[in-house]
Amino acid sequence: MLEALPQGKLLGGGRLRVFGFQVYDARLWAAPGFRVDSFASQALALELSYLRAFEGQAIAERSITEMRRAAPVNDDLADQWLAALRRVLPDVKKGDRIMGVHRPGVGAAFWMNGKPLGEIRDAAFAQRFFGIWLAPGTSEPGLRNALVAGAGP
Repeated sequence: MLEALPQGKLLGGGRLRVFGFQVYDARLWAAPGFRVDSFASQALALELSYLRAFEGQAIAERSITEMRRAAPVNDDLADQWLAALRRVLPDVKKGDRIMGVHRPGVGAAFWMNGKPLGEIRDAAFAQRFFGIWLAPGTSEPGLRNALVAGAGP
């Protein structure tokens, strides 16, 4: 997994809780010199360690909801991205880990428990997907701050 980011170092991590339920622990890796204000142009890896079971379809749908929350996405593009996410994201159970690697200008690759799931070769998708956690308008600013704690300004 992290072969895709050979100089990556752990920048930070945190736990997502929604209405008191623990959802996942997240950790972010990036190369030295990573700057959160330009995350979309930098390679990074984000790992989610699930603390409960979820259907892959529900994860995909929530991802699209969060991507649309940050900025408008037309229906056709949202449908394409949802289909791509459904193709790569499996159901998860407590203890499963999904890692996404952002490849600037290319897209995103995904692994589960160290095994490849697939990739989505769409740079705009990747920017919006990782923006769920890293964009200034994220719905979880506390988690964003925890993830980038070891990064530059």
